[in-house]
Amino acid sequence: MNWLLRNRDAEADGIDELDRVRRELARFFDSDDENSGLFDRSAAPAVDLIERTDGYVLYIDLPGVDKKDLELNVEHNVLSVKGEKKESKGSKGFFRKENWTGTFRRTISLPQAADPEKTQAELKDGVLTINIGKREELKPRQITVSVN
Repeated sequence: MNWLLRNRDAEADGIDELDRVRRELARFFDSDDENSGLFDRSAAPAVDLIERTDGYVLYIDLPGVDKKDLELNVEHNVLSVKGEKKESKGSKGFFRKENWTGTFRRTISLPQAADPEKTQAELKDGVLTINIGKREELKPRQITVSVN
């Protein structure tokens, strides 16, 4: 019976510790502890990377981000996107705030076949689209077979 009481106390301590960590993270992300949960706020913009036969397309959701506030770099097959989403003017006194603001950085490892020299980016309607070509020697090739 003594063992059961000790384990119940340890379990309560663990729950208390998790609650303390949740409060600390909420304070760190400057969220309203009463109106949002730990996972309600995205720490970085969402990213989709799609492979096509001639290259890759990367979509990053960046609503409200101005292209002058974006910086893209490709080095050693690693793409870095960093920027800032500024708070709109007159946006004080929120009851609940779910849109994120502030600086962000996403680092994406590109596939080996990606050719950083063939990269183009466009920001349109809140979506950053990055087209990355494939290395010629790694593109799939059609081989014809002759019958004798």
